[in-house]
Amino acid sequence: MCTPRKGIAASRRVVPVAAAVAALALLLTACGSDKAAVGPPAPTLDRFYNQQLAWGSCESYQGGKELPAHGIECARVRVPIDYGKPDGATAEIAISRLRATGTRVAALLTNPGGPGVPGLTMPLGLAKSPVAERFDVIGMDVRGLGASKPLVHCRTATEYQSDRRVLNRTDPLVEIDQIEEENEEYANSCGRRTGLELLGHVGTGDVARDMDVIRAVLGERKLTYFGGSYGTRLGSTYAELFPDRVRAMVLDAAVDPTTNIGDDVITAAGFQQAFDAYAADCAKAPDCPLGTDPRKSTEAYRALVLPLIKHPIRTQDRRELDYGAATTATISLLYHPDSWPSLTRGLAELAKGRGEAMLGDAGSYQEVSSEDVHRAVLCLEEVRVTDRATAADIDRRSRSAAPIFDDGLANAEAPLGTCAFWPVPPTAQPHPLAVPGLPKVVVVAVTGDPATPYAGGVKLAKSLGAALITYEGTQHGAALEGIACVDEPVLKYLTDLTPPADGLRCAKP
Repeated sequence: MCTPRKGIAASRRVVPVAAAVAALALLLTACGSDKAAVGPPAPTLDRFYNQQLAWGSCESYQGGKELPAHGIECARVRVPIDYGKPDGATAEIAISRLRATGTRVAALLTNPGGPGVPGLTMPLGLAKSPVAERFDVIGMDVRGLGASKPLVHCRTATEYQSDRRVLNRTDPLVEIDQIEEENEEYANSCGRRTGLELLGHVGTGDVARDMDVIRAVLGERKLTYFGGSYGTRLGSTYAELFPDRVRAMVLDAAVDPTTNIGDDVITAAGFQQAFDAYAADCAKAPDCPLGTDPRKSTEAYRALVLPLIKHPIRTQDRRELDYGAATTATISLLYHPDSWPSLTRGLAELAKGRGEAMLGDAGSYQEVSSEDVHRAVLCLEEVRVTDRATAADIDRRSRSAAPIFDDGLANAEAPLGTCAFWPVPPTAQPHPLAVPGLPKVVVVAVTGDPATPYAGGVKLAKSLGAALITYEGTQHGAALEGIACVDEPVLKYLTDLTPPADGLRCAKP
C-alpha cells in the first residue's frame, strides 16, 4: 500500500465529501504513478555476497598442483565482471586457504603485488610464518589472472617470444613508427582476445570489490588484509571504498597513491640506488666483474651489456641473450640482497661471452609476472601519455635517474607506449587519499626499496593516518620475511589490533 507523503497524512481539516473523493482519486493516481516509475526491483549483489564456497583440491588449479600436499585447499568465488551490472556476465576468482594451526583469530586475505603476480600460492609462502598459527591464510589470483576465469589474454606464447623489438635504431624515426605499430597491435589484440567488458574491469577498484565479496563469503564481518607492493594499492583502494569494513591492514613496500603504479622515473631511481648498493657490496671481492671501485660500476656494467644491442650472445641451447633480456635479469636480481650473488655470477659469465645464467634469470622473472594483466591494469589507471614529446621527456628523465639502463639510443622523440592505444578508457587515476573513519592500519617501508621507493611509503602512511615501520636496508618489502624487528610488531597488530608506535625504525642486526 502506498504511504501518503508526510504533509498529506498530517492534515486533519474537514473536507467536503466531493472534494474528499477527488482528493482520494488524485492520491491513488499519484501512488500508482510512483509505482509505475519505480518498475521491477533493481538487481542486487546479494547472490554474490551470500554464495557458499565449495572447498576442494587445488590440483586442477593453474599453479596449484603442489598446494594439497601442504594442506592447502582451493575454491572459486563468483563475482560480477561489472559491479554496475549485477545481473550481467560473471567471473570466478580462485582463492586458496591454509587453515590456522593454532587458536584462530580471523582469515587473513593476502596479495603479493604486481599487477599480474598470481597469489594462489601465498599461503605456502607464509606457512612457516607466525601468522599461519593464528590466521587462516587466504591467497587469491585476481580477476583475469592465473586460475581465475575468464583470463586476460593478449598474446600466445609463440607471439610473446617473437615480439622482440629492434633496438639498433639506425633510422630512429622509422623505428619509433615500428614500435608504435607493435604497441597498437598489442593493445588491439588484448581487446579482441579478452573482450572489452573484462578488459575494462580488471582494475584495482574492481579487484577491491572482489575482496569484499571474498571477505563476506569467508564469514568475516571485517577484512584482515596483508598486501605487498601493488597489493598496497589494492589495500588503500579497499580502505577508500569500505573503511568501515576494515579490521586490520598491513601494507608492505607501499605504492605512492599520488603517482602511477609503475612511474618510470621513480622506479628507475630506485633501481639505480639498489644497483649502487649491490656494486658497493660486489666491489669488496677482488673478482667482482664490475671491478673494485664502486664509483666506476655503472660504467663497467654498461660496457658489459651495451654490446648485446648489436651482438646478442647465442647460448648452447640456441637461444639468445639480448640487451632486453640482460636488463630484465638485472632488474629481477636487484629486488633482494639474497639474489646479488646470482647477478655477480651472470655478469661474470657475460664478461666471458656466455649468457646462460642471465637468460635463465630473465626467464624466471617473466614467468612470475603475467605481462598481459600487468599492462591491462596500468593502462586503466596510469596517466596516459599521448604525445611523443612528453614520452621523450619521461625517457630522458628515466635515463638520467638510472644511467645503468641508458642504452645510449635516446632521441628527441620517443615512441608512445601501449596505453596510448588502449581500447578502453581509464577507470581510475592517481590521487591523494582521504579516508575518514578508517581504523589504524600499518605501513612498512624499506629505505632502499628498488621498486617502491621509501618516500612513497611515507606518503601512504601519512595519508591513511597509519603507523609507519621503517626498515633500513636494500630490498623490496620487509614484512613477514623473518625479520624480527618488523614481524613482531606486525603480528601483534594483526592479532590484537595493537599498532606499533609510529616512527618505529629497525635494521638487521
